[in-house]
Amino acid sequence: MADNYTIDAQARSITGKKVSQLRNQGLVPAVVYGEAVQPVHVQIPYRALEVALMKAGGTHLITLSVEGQAHTVITRDVQRDILKGKITHVDFLAVSATTKLKTEVPVHFTGEAPAVALRVGVLNTVTPYVEVEALPADLIDHIDVDLSSLKMVGDAIHVRDLKLGDKVVAVTDEDTVIVAVGIIGAGAAEEPVEGEVTSAEPEVIQKGKIEEDEE
Repeated sequence: MADNYTIDAQARSITGKKVSQLRNQGLVPAVVYGEAVQPVHVQIPYRALEVALMKAGGTHLITLSVEGQAHTVITRDVQRDILKGKITHVDFLAVSATTKLKTEVPVHFTGEAPAVALRVGVLNTVTPYVEVEALPADLIDHIDVDLSSLKMVGDAIHVRDLKLGDKVVAVTDEDTVIVAVGIIGAGAAEEPVEGEVTSAEPEVIQKGKIEEDEE
């Protein structure tokens, strides 16, 4: 079950190029949108937003409190200054407890591949993220993939092999390869890529995106 985080925000009237004034005051412009709600423009203190996004990523629910009104949201997009990396704008998607969502979650590798341990082959990570669908409360923040079944060159783990439980469904094609054992020296990495594929921010939180003052 996804954790829920809280962010206090204020309604804002400043939009367009003038939002730079907010950033100079340590505030980040953001917008809440969704099928059942009119867009709500808000401003959020930078540090509080930064901490919440690091914890919530793009799969955990956030309660966005705007002057007494609560919106249940998930993060859909984070714009950052291309040079400084600072958050410049955030899009939040308002969600319903009864409507399923699609999002990409990272793959975490566990255990050890026997083929790699015995130097029979090297581990090739093919798909570090998998798109899944679930109700907001059932979203997961990562998928564990056990490497112990990879014993020979050519062995692979596909999306269809993932254990997601009853409440989460993979949207990515079931025949997609997650990880496979390749021949040593056949275009594979010199060192086995074993461990976990992680990301401080899921794909929906994009780094290096050119700052946009227009909303």
